[in-house]
Amino acid sequence: MESLIAVLDQESGLYEDLLKQSSAKTPVIISGDLDRLAAITDEEQRIVEKLANLEKERQQSMKDIANVLNKDVQTLTITDLIALLGKRPAEAKALAEGRDRLKAVAGRVRLVNEQNQELLRSSLEMVQFEMNIIQASKAAPETANYTRRAGAAGETIGYTAGGFDAKQ
Repeated sequence: MESLIAVLDQESGLYEDLLKQSSAKTPVIISGDLDRLAAITDEEQRIVEKLANLEKERQQSMKDIANVLNKDVQTLTITDLIALLGKRPAEAKALAEGRDRLKAVAGRVRLVNEQNQELLRSSLEMVQFEMNIIQASKAAPETANYTRRAGAAGETIGYTAGGFDAKQ
């Protein structure tokens, strides 16, 4: 039981670290600092790897507890475990506090990540809009210049094929 409580506390701490990184990412996304964004994302990835290892430990602890209690590990939840610990109120309280802390911080991480996702989506839409403007400028209308045989010369207004005007 102590190992499960310890793992929940460690997971909560790592989620708080992840929350700090995700929160730091928001102004970086707004400013468009790609180098800093990459550094924050790398740090987040390291935290997520640690969380994955702790998750395996938590699952193993739950499996061990389920075996001792003769319960199905697939259906046993921490809430069920808290209810089963009626005769051990100190452990039940510690487990409930760990669960609630982990649930709260994970919820905050999710909200910040959703906000960052929306900011990134908006940035991507702006980049796509600017790309469309650039492409539209290259597809400028043709001039009304005609050849000797009364055909259109096909020259576009404001666009040179090389993209660089050396005469300037």
